[in-house]
Amino acid sequence: MADVARLAGVSPTTASKVLNGRSDVGAKTRELVLGVMAEIGYKPTAVRHEQARERTLVTVLDIVESRYAGTVLQGILMAATSARAELLLRLPPGEPISESRPAAGAWIEEQQASGVVGLIALAVAVPDSVLGAAEDLRLPVVTIDPIDTTESRLVSIGSTNWAGGRSATEHVIKLGHRRIGWIGGPLGSAPSLERFHGYQAALDSAGITPDRALIRHEAFSVEAGQRHARDLLSSGERPTAIVAGNDEIAVGVLAAAKELGIPVPGELSVTGFDDTPQTEWTTPRLTSVRQPLVGMGRMAVETVLGMADGVQPASRHLQLATTLSVRDSTGPAPSP
Repeated sequence: MADVARLAGVSPTTASKVLNGRSDVGAKTRELVLGVMAEIGYKPTAVRHEQARERTLVTVLDIVESRYAGTVLQGILMAATSARAELLLRLPPGEPISESRPAAGAWIEEQQASGVVGLIALAVAVPDSVLGAAEDLRLPVVTIDPIDTTESRLVSIGSTNWAGGRSATEHVIKLGHRRIGWIGGPLGSAPSLERFHGYQAALDSAGITPDRALIRHEAFSVEAGQRHARDLLSSGERPTAIVAGNDEIAVGVLAAAKELGIPVPGELSVTGFDDTPQTEWTTPRLTSVRQPLVGMGRMAVETVLGMADGVQPASRHLQLATTLSVRDSTGPAPSP
């Protein structure tokens, strides 16, 4: 489309209007753009006349069942609706697309031919083949909570994970806790690692030496949280507080504490991360670091649509501020 616009001497927006059958383009301009399309072999699958929604976005994710994903998707859907853009959900592409540059290129071309103007990846890795093909074909890609934040070709939307991990840990330190456990997501996840580093920084600042026996990393799941918490809470010197890498893990910690008859927050304080709606449903209600999940979804849509219109974001790595929502799952450290 960019080539069509350049050769026709019009803006990308005008070329897009012609492709989509918009009526607010002059007959001569329309004829010129269509001629260039024919000349260079630009062949969309269909020209959509008088279509109410002119643009389509694809969101790629593989964790639809989580409250985190559902809340971010709410923001994506709200922003897409406001922008009169269609929204499609897809699972991450498998082989050969994830391994082959030509296959990835064909996949990207297929998306563009159906009107897709941008790709949003939600907490999933974008294969190098897809990223390269998208760059070649000028399809903007924006990631939310990317697994890898070092990829310079990606525009990412996230939150201040390090500060959030630190604030949760500082909160329980101020309540008098010294044996503070950590149960986080996979070390290969950049958000998980940043939160863990925030936990470590808070301990260091308070002069508390981290106990490696109290630190666990696995998956952002209730099952992982419950299993590791059961192990930590069954040990001789169990922690009096556990900082969890997300709300799913924290829910698992609460379940393990109930199973073992350990009162929360009487003998164990628990914090989560994300501040998903389920924090209000747990017993007790969960203290959690609030990520602006809906705002992250909205910003991703606004950013990718801006990029589709040729507007580059001010920063390639955008971070929204986190805040700590204190509820009933944290309290003073128990007396020795």
